[in-house]
Amino acid sequence: MGAFKTLDDLGDVTGKVALVRVDLNLPMDGGQVTDKTRIHASAPTILELAGKGAKVLLLAHFGRPGGERSSTQSLSMVIDAVQEVLGKEVMFVPEVAGPVVAQAVGILRPGDIAVLENTRFWKGEEANDPAFAKAIAANGDFFVNDAFSAAHRAHATTEGLTHYLPSYAGRSMQAELEALGKALGDPERPVAAVVGGAKVSSKLAVLKHLVSKVDHLIIGGGMANTFLAARGVDVGKSLCEHDLTDTAEEIMGAADQAGCTVHLPYDVVVAKEFAANPPSLRTCNVHEVAADEMILDVGPQAVEALADVLKTCRTLVWNGPLGAFETEPFDAATVALAKTAAALTKEGSLVSVAGGGDTVAALNHAGAAQDFTYISTAGGAFLEWMEGRELPGVAALER
Repeated sequence: MGAFKTLDDLGDVTGKVALVRVDLNLPMDGGQVTDKTRIHASAPTILELAGKGAKVLLLAHFGRPGGERSSTQSLSMVIDAVQEVLGKEVMFVPEVAGPVVAQAVGILRPGDIAVLENTRFWKGEEANDPAFAKAIAANGDFFVNDAFSAAHRAHATTEGLTHYLPSYAGRSMQAELEALGKALGDPERPVAAVVGGAKVSSKLAVLKHLVSKVDHLIIGGGMANTFLAARGVDVGKSLCEHDLTDTAEEIMGAADQAGCTVHLPYDVVVAKEFAANPPSLRTCNVHEVAADEMILDVGPQAVEALADVLKTCRTLVWNGPLGAFETEPFDAATVALAKTAAALTKEGSLVSVAGGGDTVAALNHAGAAQDFTYISTAGGAFLEWMEGRELPGVAALER
């Protein structure tokens, strides 16, 4: 990862206008914000800039209005939630550029905060139109990107603005980039990666990239069944992408060449139907799965062996659950391994970084999230980073 400027590199910003890209794409129900996590993530950056006397203009998208104004996707709907988290009054400006914004800047005092309208109401945002970016930049003195979750998109307010204004990473973006750098940029070895989830197809690029980067690749979830099938295991009625067994073979071959050990479960938890605590529930060796059974979690012996692997590692990257964790008791493996990772992190022997929506939910469910070194709330951006792809919003800050 290249060098990027942070808020520490700012001089005196009193009265200057900070254009700050944040993530306000919040879950709503009946016009009410149901989860304020993303506001909390950017609050330190917003309050630090306001505290230094800048006039803070927040830029964000909301939903997918497709370049048209839509009353149900106006950011005016999140103002109350933003004010509540920041503990300050926040102005709403129904434009992102032009004289209305200039007028608002004139009204704001140093330390005041405003939210500009949904950037995606204008086609220039997703098209990364230079004229649109330039028009937004005209009302600002510098740009701060604090939205890692939108960094995998080259849009006007994630990438375009960096061409017209001095640009900095906000505190949340900085923390994310530093954590990711520690995890795969220049990690302490040995490195383990846990990759779970239902389908190999959605994580192909991740798996191909990781075998050259990590020492241990732990595969769980429905994807493990495809790898087991590639090894000649009869997986019964389990979720399995039989058309991808050749690809699974290739990935295992590449891992061998790179000196990366692939860990597949050798005992599994199976049932005849997918339901909570079904009567047909049993644990067996992977070679004993019956034709009418499905694999729904990694077995206890395999989890114990995986815990022993983590004890030898210094770094862990985690994306995706090991089993069908939303339904008990198929959360057992994920919970047990997450607790091991959390304990090792707490005692200082492991740097653990996890990301993706399902993963965050699974680690919270395990009560392990707070002890991980870093948890990324970004879904798509985290996956693309795990694939080794350059994220345009990050690359723009490194220029």
